[in-house]
Amino acid sequence: MDNEWICVFITGYYYQALFARECLYDQDIESVIVNKQDSTYLFGDVEIFVRQNDVIKAKHILKTSGIE
Repeated sequence: MDNEWICVFITGYYYQALFARECLYDQDIESVIVNKQDSTYLFGDVEIFVRQNDVIKAKHILKTSGIE
């Protein structure tokens, strides 16, 4: 169950996802960016996933960082 990945952040801007991933990385939380945007028109979502056991801590970090 620890290996399940949960989405903790969704944005329409790739740069926000990169910033969020860096904030999580600084706190030793492994995260993955899944880019679901259309490559030509850049519409769609970019999502950040973390392991299930890091969800609460990750959401707190993103909220206190002003990202979420």
